[in-house]
Amino acid sequence: MLKVSDLSVNYGQHRALEDAALQVGKGEIVVMLGANGAGKTTLLKAIGGICEGKTSGSVTMNGVEMLGRQANEIVEEGLALVPEGRGVFGDLTVQENLTLGAYPERARDEESANLERVFALFPKLHERRRQVVRTMSGGEQQMVAIGRAMMSNPSILALDEPSLGLSPLLCKELFQSLKSVRQSGIGILLVEQNAKQSLAIADRGYLLENGQITHEDSASALMNDPAVQKAYLGGGIAPAKLHKTSPATVQPAAAIPARADHPAAESPSAIAALAMAKLTKPDRPATVTEKMSEPVTEPAQKPSLAQANWPRKSDPVAAPTAAPTGATHGMDISAMVANAAARSDRRDGAHGANNGRLPTPPAASPSPKNMMPKMPDLGPQTDRLQAALKEIEDAARRAEDYRSARKPA
Repeated sequence: MLKVSDLSVNYGQHRALEDAALQVGKGEIVVMLGANGAGKTTLLKAIGGICEGKTSGSVTMNGVEMLGRQANEIVEEGLALVPEGRGVFGDLTVQENLTLGAYPERARDEESANLERVFALFPKLHERRRQVVRTMSGGEQQMVAIGRAMMSNPSILALDEPSLGLSPLLCKELFQSLKSVRQSGIGILLVEQNAKQSLAIADRGYLLENGQITHEDSASALMNDPAVQKAYLGGGIAPAKLHKTSPATVQPAAAIPARADHPAAESPSAIAALAMAKLTKPDRPATVTEKMSEPVTEPAQKPSLAQANWPRKSDPVAAPTAAPTGATHGMDISAMVANAAARSDRRDGAHGANNGRLPTPPAASPSPKNMMPKMPDLGPQTDRLQAALKEIEDAARRAEDYRSARKPA
């Protein structure tokens, strides 16, 4: 059994640990919880005989005082430490690292039996026993570090942050392995920040705050302690339960006001004009080309059916009424949008006379690619505006088709 009483550690004027007291029995897992800088690593170093600070108090193994003795003598008494960062020999193979762990006299006679026990506990190490350790993953190196400590045939195994840097899956496998180590009769003192998983496998636990042990209890009691949950398990105040509201008390949702730029009863043509207006650049001085552009007026006579559905290049376009004005690179966007809307409106009568179907274009009609107005060469923007206008015209045509289909016979 490991027993610590009134253990204090000073680094110069700084007191890192003060009057710590704990004990670990055979076949027992004891977890030490604490924030960064609380003194957990200092506690393990003082127990293992490798602390650089000034220590005082008492650390006994089976009644034999360990404080002040060399680290190798402490290992001979049955206490093995797995330090933070693993501390494996990276240039040696797995089996060579494990064999070095059997150097103490207490382990030499049982080296083969301990090696088989480690391989049974970590089957992956048996598969890779000839692999150089530095080429292994972090989880595999942690297995090597624990296996090497177990090769010393310890009674108490102290581990400092064994899950540091491991993936969640490897952490789960590691803690399962520690449960198997406990079943072999070895006591474990575990310093770990993963409080949830460590408490799940532990028998007892201690809380270390600012160098002092402030609380001791069973693992299950610590797991359900609100203060521990808040500090170490990510818990907090539980949200209040939602109460059902009767229909009479339910307030109607506020009506969403209509946006000024999107009136509720706006036609598809006007919406298309507003969308195209947003493609124009911010207000700027008009260019010479823009000043030369002239508005086009509505023709005096209504065009024929063929002209309404298959406009020629010479077809005039209606002047915009509700569409916002604006020109981009010498092209009147508003006029072009109004042109598409006018063609859609003129088709309304033709659709009713032909059951909502577009008439067959006359033989003398131009090809569909000449339907769109002639655009000036705008470089890369020409194709984009041409495609946008084509989409607007198609959308207006579909809206009118749907409107005609919905009209009563």
